[in-house]
Amino acid sequence: MGRVLTAADVEFAVQGGSVLACGGGGGREHGRELGNLAVTIGRPELVTLEEVADSAWIATAAAIGAPAGLTDWQMLGMDYVTAARLLQEALGAPLYGLMIGQNGMSSTVNAWLPAAVLGVKVIDAVGDVRAHPTGDMGSIGLAGRPEPTIQTVAGGNRRRNAYLEATFRGATAKVSPILRAAADAAGGFIASCRNPVAAGYVRQHAALGGISLALALGRAVQDAEGRGGRATIEAICAHLHGEIILSGRVVGKTLQYTASTAFDVGQIRIDGGTEQAVVHVMNEYMAVDGARSRLATYPDVITTLSTEGAPVSAGRLEVGMDVHVLRVAKQHLPLSSSVSDPSVYPIVEKTLGIDVASYALAPL
Repeated sequence: MGRVLTAADVEFAVQGGSVLACGGGGGREHGRELGNLAVTIGRPELVTLEEVADSAWIATAAAIGAPAGLTDWQMLGMDYVTAARLLQEALGAPLYGLMIGQNGMSSTVNAWLPAAVLGVKVIDAVGDVRAHPTGDMGSIGLAGRPEPTIQTVAGGNRRRNAYLEATFRGATAKVSPILRAAADAAGGFIASCRNPVAAGYVRQHAALGGISLALALGRAVQDAEGRGGRATIEAICAHLHGEIILSGRVVGKTLQYTASTAFDVGQIRIDGGTEQAVVHVMNEYMAVDGARSRLATYPDVITTLSTEGAPVSAGRLEVGMDVHVLRVAKQHLPLSSSVSDPSVYPIVEKTLGIDVASYALAPL
């Protein structure tokens, strides 16, 4: 049976989502704001797909853009509600529930507020268990398909007269770049609701249980925090079957916002003494190169942790900070069909100038 999400779950979602954010995935305060609004004005209910009829309509609630702090963006909770309403109107049928495109500092709770306001369910499934840069990477295998789908956006910086709403119909891969352009026009970050599909399709293609995973991780982090940074890091590693692949000091950062595409792109250089590493960033951490070999690659979870065990986003890393780099290998994660879709990788590889697909598409 489903269960009503509570204020305690909001903090678990933010804590667990921050680890799975992989350097991106929104912001903690934005997540707390969305989650607390949801559990205050309504009773969002988390349900598994075992409880949902195959024919029920499910759409993905997400945010699009680059919220690392390099742009003057504004996102209100009702923007997520508006995007979901626009999609429901365009669909011409009631939604049963909303899933999320990815876990993250705020993205784990992206569906909670619109679900509470519209009276639909929060589906315990994600387009990607970790955060990623493009909508196609959370589209549960729809990116390479030609069939038209519905995608909506709402939001923008009101002070700059940048608020906009839009509804698009078309193949996912064709519409996704347009949504990123809309995010840039809105100030760098915008709410979206997209890709309504039958629950039977979600059951076959999504990463099931992705929200529950984030909540359980957040509870483990919260339980360990009082015992110090080392205990917190050990709890994260134990819960996710992860490992610290590098500990060292940030010695370089080239992160920049790219207009029109709405990505934060660059490199983080870390000096680990005996090991030097470059972390490749496209909104999120997509790969880690050591001096002699690749140390981690998407869809691995790649996260920078402070000495206190707190996840630090790419935008908040500063030269001189001491960090630990967490890796959770993909075989320990629930993976969606998007991970095995070759069409989602060319834009990432072109932007970063590195190979990602050969690892991501390799069998477990």
